[in-house]
Amino acid sequence: MAKVHIDNDTLIIEIEGLDKLWALRSRLEIPLSNVRGATADPGVTKEPKGIRAPGAHLPGVITAGTFHIDGERVFWDVRDPAKAVVIELRDERYARLIVQVADPRAAVDLVEHAITRSTT
Repeated sequence: MAKVHIDNDTLIIEIEGLDKLWALRSRLEIPLSNVRGATADPGVTKEPKGIRAPGAHLPGVITAGTFHIDGERVFWDVRDPAKAVVIELRDERYARLIVQVADPRAAVDLVEHAITRSTT
């Protein structure tokens, strides 16, 4: 699971527990100017993941780490599809961050509000 929060003009994703081991990351920091948007999307886990490099993928159990698909890098940290949030990025190492959070609606609202505030 991940915690999503905003610090000044930076989106911070903190990976928790053993997911740090599977995802091979403990924290991601993205300038808000590079965040395009966020959506709660439980169906995203049914999409093709691409090539895992590096990370872990046990279908129905966990998808974590970096995956390459259609020329893009996507970061995953999801165990429970019902709690998946997709964060779209531009000009970053990853094109998308797909993470499991405790409250998907609250995480999406936080990101969307921060983006709106940073562009005004």
